[in-house]
Amino acid sequence: MMKKDRRAIEILARGACVRNGRVLVCRNRKHGNVYLPGGHVDWGEDSKHALAREWREELGVPCRIGRFLGVVEQRYKARGGPTCEISLVFEVICPKIPAEKDPASAENHLEFEWVPLKGLEKSGLLPFAMAGQVPAWCARPAAAASRWRGFSK
Repeated sequence: MMKKDRRAIEILARGACVRNGRVLVCRNRKHGNVYLPGGHVDWGEDSKHALAREWREELGVPCRIGRFLGVVEQRYKARGGPTCEISLVFEVICPKIPAEKDPASAENHLEFEWVPLKGLEKSGLLPFAMAGQVPAWCARPAAAASRWRGFSK
């Protein structure tokens, strides 16, 4: 097995699904990390397609990827050493997930919960900078979507 180059920058696609003033977050059951649903963009994969794929894998339902909301870069020390990530955040529309209760996870190591958009900093959302940005991004006009240009296959 080839050793992972720790100098690589990981690209992630994350989704902000907001309903009734709350945003859906994901928690890793083993480590307790809280983040927006989504995950790694595979080589050659468009970030919107990656987010839709991760959403289906994690929640077991399809979703529609909406407007581009923003980006967060972070550098931190993980179990494997220093890590750099760029998280691309998109609006997610998913009517199949009820807003009245926390949705079930399709993966055993994850759990999902709705948390108030106001005061998101208290949720432990990682990266920390994202907790301060997501409410403002969600409040922006829909014109922001026209600024995103992904690549097509």
